[in-house]
Amino acid sequence: MPALYDVSIPTFIRGLKNLSSMLEKGKAYAAEQGMDLSELLDARLIEDMASLTKQVQMTTDTAKFVAVRVGQVENQPWADDEASYDDVQARVAKAISFLIAASPEGFEGREDARVVLTTPSGDIPFTGSVYVHGFAIPNFFFHLSMAYALLRMKGVPVGKLDFLGAIR
Repeated sequence: MPALYDVSIPTFIRGLKNLSSMLEKGKAYAAEQGMDLSELLDARLIEDMASLTKQVQMTTDTAKFVAVRVGQVENQPWADDEASYDDVQARVAKAISFLIAASPEGFEGREDARVVLTTPSGDIPFTGSVYVHGFAIPNFFFHLSMAYALLRMKGVPVGKLDFLGAIR
């Protein structure tokens, strides 16, 4: 089985770079349409769903916490206080930089490490491997997909290849 670093960190970096590119297309589209950027940031598919800003925060947090919980990188608490489009883009850039600094060595031998996800409804215990494969990767792509869907819903001309990025 591939190392936990190899299946997570490069994948997250690529996804976040693609997210940044999609957000840039959103900014350009909003300017062309005379749309206030807050209309994109506040977009929701349905009333009780998280906004685009929150989807970006959850995408970046999911990636960051793999490096922290499994890769043994020291946590950097990030306030979820992004108020502008530039703030959201800065959050994505900060996450990419954080992940680039993660070391593959920090993930070595962590497949069976105890990882605990604390939620309002209680703690969820995982092994490192189950956390990465069964929770973090699906959660990352869920929130990344929601960000994509929100941009599309608002008319931003992004497509599948924008989501996937350059295929190598």
